[in-house]
Amino acid sequence: MPGLCVSGNSQVIDKLCAGLMALILGLVACTPAVAADAEATAKPAKKTAAAPKVAAAEAIVLRSDHATAHVLADLIKQYQASKLGKVELQPFSTISGLDAVHSGTADLAGTARAAMPNREEEQGTNFYPVAWYAMVPIVDADNPVSNISLKQLHDLYLGRLTNWKDLGGADAEIGIDGVAPPLDGVEYSTRLLLFHYGDQAVSVPRLYVNVDKLEEDIALNAHGVGLSTLSNAAHNPKVKMLSVEGVRASAQTIADGSYPLYGVMYVAARDDGKQHDAVAKFVEYISGDSAKTILRKHDVVPYADAAALIDKQTEHTAFIDAHIRPLATSTETPVSAPNATAQALQAIAPTSELTAEAKARAERAKVEKEGAKTAAKDTGH
Repeated sequence: MPGLCVSGNSQVIDKLCAGLMALILGLVACTPAVAADAEATAKPAKKTAAAPKVAAAEAIVLRSDHATAHVLADLIKQYQASKLGKVELQPFSTISGLDAVHSGTADLAGTARAAMPNREEEQGTNFYPVAWYAMVPIVDADNPVSNISLKQLHDLYLGRLTNWKDLGGADAEIGIDGVAPPLDGVEYSTRLLLFHYGDQAVSVPRLYVNVDKLEEDIALNAHGVGLSTLSNAAHNPKVKMLSVEGVRASAQTIADGSYPLYGVMYVAARDDGKQHDAVAKFVEYISGDSAKTILRKHDVVPYADAAALIDKQTEHTAFIDAHIRPLATSTETPVSAPNATAQALQAIAPTSELTAEAKARAERAKVEKEGAKTAAKDTGH
């Protein structure tokens, strides 16, 4: 076999070498193409540009006192379930809600009172009525007292009535609870009815951050009393609601005006709010028929269902005054009644003909009273 490498076979070797060289050159020539094909195969397909994302609708911020928040919560739940919009409910206090709307940090406020006249932070804010509600005095569930008169309630809050025995109860000191944040909706509305001033100073030694905490204390305090709402207290078995002037609070006695301590819950907003259109949509919804069923479940009366109460404002105020100040109201119609009516209507329906009429009646009552005083002075009586 070694003989194959001898010079006699050089031509065969040359041919073999030439063929081998051609094969090597061919492989080298093919390498870039193979690499290119591999690169093309490995390269991912070019992505199609994604469609621009649509921004989600911004939620309305609704800051409310706790009494109103309990009523609004289910309305908001149904509103969102119906895909009508988003509402972020922030239960806090009346003042925080109204001031947040004024400053623009909230879009809506929930409040158990009307606007306070001449309070700067509430100027330029619209108050939209939602429902009529009852303010109720509450005591511990085992307290034997079941009724309180308007005069007794008036004197209780002025510190003139201090013992339960004067109300038919035990010989024990009465402990009065209140809500600490100033101008709270329930407290303000009750004082407006009893004293004609929502910010009337009263004798309330124990204060709580909201009506929920107040109810918790009353349930643990055998000698306590405080103010809540029918919509809250009716679902709390640990407290008992007192009748007022022998009338028990209910949807029926609110609607017919026979229960004396009734008022209006509102949502409040500004026309220049950044979410004006979304707010208007929500306000329209809670004023509509689909919201009424939910409102009734919370022991409040949809505002439109008891519109006749608007016409009874003067009668309402005069009734309360007659029970609290019988001597002062027996011979004349108090100017305070027409004034209270005009103020209430101004807050509820500022452009209504009823409001204009109420203002005119208040002015006439004022002129008549001043005339009577002048005549009495001239005659020496």
